[in-house]
Amino acid sequence: MRIALGDATIDVESAGYGDAIVLLHGFPVTRAVWDAQAPVLAASARVVRPDLRGMGCSSVPEGPYLMETLAGDIAGVLDALQIERASIVGHSLGGYVAMAFARMYAERVRSLVLVCSRLAADAPETARAREDLADRIEREGRVDAALDAYLPRLLAAQTLERRPEIVARVRKIGLENTPRGIAGMLRGIAQRAASDDIAQELTMPVLILAGRYDAVVPPGEARAMASIFPNASVAFMEGSGHLPMLEEPGSTAAAIAGFLAAG
Repeated sequence: MRIALGDATIDVESAGYGDAIVLLHGFPVTRAVWDAQAPVLAASARVVRPDLRGMGCSSVPEGPYLMETLAGDIAGVLDALQIERASIVGHSLGGYVAMAFARMYAERVRSLVLVCSRLAADAPETARAREDLADRIEREGRVDAALDAYLPRLLAAQTLERRPEIVARVRKIGLENTPRGIAGMLRGIAQRAASDDIAQELTMPVLILAGRYDAVVPPGEARAMASIFPNASVAFMEGSGHLPMLEEPGSTAAAIAGFLAAG
């Protein structure tokens, strides 16, 4: 379904019944990264999967797409679906959005799952690199530059070497995006604020789900994140890099489902 929210139209899939779970995808992909987990979770809950603005099947308005704007979109989606509270599950970029949502709408968050995400803002050189890449993508009019820059760091080395079907799947999903959308999201990510200040105030159950071989968010950073929240635990996907939803789909679904059931 498509939900009109001011300057953007958000494309959303909703399935199942019960307490709501929102699955937020990372960058530079779409909600398709949750294809394996969504039906498992929908067996006992209502699963809401949006494409963030500028990505996938959602509209591509003017950027940059600030995390607060994306969080407001999620609130609008929940309002349209008449959902008051939900568990928010965010992968990487989706985790940044989840934390912005928790800052703005803490009373609407039943629990949080941050998958291969972080609380820190970009270092200045990282932010500049994102801005430069956004400029290049707009100049060239191709998404491939973003995929070439990101894909080698998204998957564990053994996945890159031995599982070409997953590499191809990531690229295929990424190519569902447009240069304008990718550039708008890169600039929004570069401008995001740190969220460690709000983390220590959030009392709902939190799961930090990390990839053992994640080159983007190392295991030590994941453990440190868990120590900031008052009520957090950490779990590792032992054969994954930054995309456990694709590298270990069953284990990822089980970890999320088990955490939410216990909460």
